[in-house]
Amino acid sequence: MHWRILPRDWRILFGLVVSLLWFLFLGSYIQMNVGWSRFMDLPIAEMGNFLEGAFAFLAFLWLVIGLFIQQSVLADNNEELRRSNLNSEKQTQAIAATELNARQETFFKIAESTRRQLGATVGLLFISSQGPVGDGNYDNDHLREIWREFAHGDFEVWSRMFLSMTVNDDAVDSEDLFFGTEIRRGHTDNFIVGFERLLRLARDCDTDNLIVDSLIVSAHGLLAVRLREMHPEYDFGEFDFTDSRQYLERFMAGNGQ
Repeated sequence: MHWRILPRDWRILFGLVVSLLWFLFLGSYIQMNVGWSRFMDLPIAEMGNFLEGAFAFLAFLWLVIGLFIQQSVLADNNEELRRSNLNSEKQTQAIAATELNARQETFFKIAESTRRQLGATVGLLFISSQGPVGDGNYDNDHLREIWREFAHGDFEVWSRMFLSMTVNDDAVDSEDLFFGTEIRRGHTDNFIVGFERLLRLARDCDTDNLIVDSLIVSAHGLLAVRLREMHPEYDFGEFDFTDSRQYLERFMAGNGQ
């Protein structure tokens, strides 16, 4: 209990001890050299000079102690400020990570419906070019089977079929296949624009381009890159993928070309 009243800073305790010893020394000095009765009878000027000299040491002592304590307090404040800045930085990073995670979750929800929409667009393009109304290479029964796969969640089945045709069949006229009629060209343009919108959305929530790369090497992505390269009038704009040819070459190599 008694230790709680003592100062926590050792410098203050040191100053108190030295001050007490100094007062004892002054008392002994006055008693041995002047005497208390004569000291009390000294003129005010002489007593003032004596006290000024006597307390000069204590004033200097506590000035030095005060400076050291002030430096210690400033150092503690700086350390506390540094810790506060670190905590603020961590909180900022946590908020940014949470925001990025929220944007990524939103993207994946949108991407699922967008992939379905792109798949439906490619399906319409495939029917227009290969179905009974087109070249007649696929009858309605075969097309219904493919639509059934699409309905069960394989949204890139039509894109894979187009890629297989253009890669494995040299006799296919790709320009006529995708741009031969106004309807085909409209489906092709809608597919390219829709896929680029998906890429733009992915880029806003993808710091390492992992999502963007996975989209490009998907069946939709490979088909979109090929359509962009074949398009007679399309402006590449901001998405000019320098590695698109490598992606296509890898795909072609994987199919025995």
